[in-house]
Amino acid sequence: MDPAMSDLGPSSGSGTGPDCCPTGLARPLDRGSAEELARLFKAVSDPARLQLLALIRASDAGEVCACDLTAPLGLSQPTVSHHLKILTEAGLIAREQRGTWAWFSLVPGRLQELAAVFA
Repeated sequence: MDPAMSDLGPSSGSGTGPDCCPTGLARPLDRGSAEELARLFKAVSDPARLQLLALIRASDAGEVCACDLTAPLGLSQPTVSHHLKILTEAGLIAREQRGTWAWFSLVPGRLQELAAVFA
């Protein structure tokens, strides 16, 4: 994992936004916090990644097997795996290996943290 992304893990509950800027944009950001926040938003700025987040969120079980994510996106398995890796490294989804397949679920509250940046 990119060391810079490790600071973007699930919030410790110290505020409304991510750890890098718990007050969102309510106060000026230092350059480091702005760069970390930009990396987090970059992780969700791709249409395929937004589709993946929506598919996982809409799942009745709250989790989706990687094997079920290629057809809805119309992308190859390696491309989907790449996007899943980026979302996982950003702390937006969690990955659990079960035999041959990986299963993905949203990290609770992480999307709300992103939304709170602009609240």
